[in-house]
Amino acid sequence: MRRLFLLCLSVFFVTLSYAQMEPVSWSYDYEKVGEQEYEIIFSANIQDGWCIYSVYMEEGGPIPTSIVFENEADFQLVGKAKEIGLKEEKFDESFNMNLKKLKGRSKIKQRIKLVNTDAGSIVGQITYMSCNESGCLPPKNVDFEIDLEE
Repeated sequence: MRRLFLLCLSVFFVTLSYAQMEPVSWSYDYEKVGEQEYEIIFSANIQDGWCIYSVYMEEGGPIPTSIVFENEADFQLVGKAKEIGLKEEKFDESFNMNLKKLKGRSKIKQRIKLVNTDAGSIVGQITYMSCNESGCLPPKNVDFEIDLEE
């Protein structure tokens, strides 16, 4: 009975320590690149030994990083998102496919064009999953709001 209690206690503390881990921190910015056009920049600071998955993943694999904009009626996307930084692609036996990962200081850039010139901000959510050699943390959602100043 005592061993069972100690085992349960150990599992609890290991789970708690993983729940408090945050190996990825995000920041957001923008650059004005033209008349009513902006480059929205999502910067991920990923701790050594950890990664997040690419925006461009095949179905059947892990959860890709995704960016969902809440106020899409105010702008239109121009082109596809660009991933910048340390990227790695290699075969993963558990998924039986090539996986694209971002590491270190990586950025995801998305160009937009405002269609509502009164829009003062870009609002949305990033969903990502961080992993290391031992395993993965559950997917996490991070809200963002980027104020566009003229």
